[in-house]
Amino acid sequence: MLRIAIVTNELPPYRVPLFSRLAKMPGVTLQVILCTMREPNRQWVLPPLDFGYVCLRENVIEKSGRYIHNNVDVIPALHRFAPDVVITGGFNPTHLYALAYALAKRIPHVPMTDGTDWSEHSLSRIHKSIRRFVFARSKAFLAASDGGVRLFSHYQIPAERCFKVPLCIDNELFAAKGTPMRRPFDFVFCGRIEEVKNPRFALEVAIGAAGVLRRRTRILFIGAGDQEAMLRQYAAAHAEVVDAQFHGFKDHRELPPFYWKARIFLFPTHCDPWGVVVNEACAAGLAVISSPYAGAAGELIRDGENGFVCALDPEQWVSRAAMLLTNEETWKNCSRMSVARVREYSYERAALNVVEACRLAVANPPGGLLQQSQS
Repeated sequence: MLRIAIVTNELPPYRVPLFSRLAKMPGVTLQVILCTMREPNRQWVLPPLDFGYVCLRENVIEKSGRYIHNNVDVIPALHRFAPDVVITGGFNPTHLYALAYALAKRIPHVPMTDGTDWSEHSLSRIHKSIRRFVFARSKAFLAASDGGVRLFSHYQIPAERCFKVPLCIDNELFAAKGTPMRRPFDFVFCGRIEEVKNPRFALEVAIGAAGVLRRRTRILFIGAGDQEAMLRQYAAAHAEVVDAQFHGFKDHRELPPFYWKARIFLFPTHCDPWGVVVNEACAAGLAVISSPYAGAAGELIRDGENGFVCALDPEQWVSRAAMLLTNEETWKNCSRMSVARVREYSYERAALNVVEACRLAVANPPGGLLQQSQS
């Protein structure tokens, strides 16, 4: 029996099915160790959990919009579970305590990251030094994307020791059912209404497209955040050219009908290690226009195939959007390609890769030479 402990900050809903599948795999016993059930800036509603987990005593501070977890009780939690391998999903003090436990017990350690070479390119020297320290004491590596594999390569980690654990959704939940439906909205934006997600840029694209198309455009905003009042005010000032509707935060399972109403998903993020909302949009059959600052860009979103990856230049976005909205055949091709591409991102494949990484790590305990490699 392979006993796997995963130490993670919190539990996003899109990771729950992965852990459920992992816990049900033959020969696996799983325990997820959480620093907190939900960080303060999240409004997630979790489904019932059917795998082993423990939530540590919450000890978190906020710094520059990020949450730093410092849970010393991760050590007794690991001791009680007695894992064969420890996976950590970050570099907070809690994760470093878990690494220290693994080293003391001579248990293999596996880091798991959603980060990419781009999202971490501006890290401080101290942050990069911590990563070097952790990676030098790890035997296998889990990345959410090709960008994560590239990130590991910058630290001289061989590709054969890296396993992809893509961020996934329930593709069937978001798939448009039955006959092709009418999509009355030109655009949809889904995410936190905060500066990093760049919602105002999405609204400006809708306004610009109205000028090119010579008609009023329509856009849905799904999400909540500190820029919502500003965005509503800006939309009201341009109500003659754009119909912007705001629906606030929605639980994951409430989202599909909103995607089904739109034709183009706008993702003008300033920084996103992946962007699971892109999975949702693709599964719902939307064309996607994304900034290059998302891990999904160039991987799940292929420029010219199921949408476009564009610099944050409003004119370029307006041009691409207008073309998709006036060329029905091009939009249909993008829609079909979105659905086809997102099928490659499944919980089953992700769970298998977690187990393969753990088996590689266990076969090469701390201090030993790497005896085998798998991809």
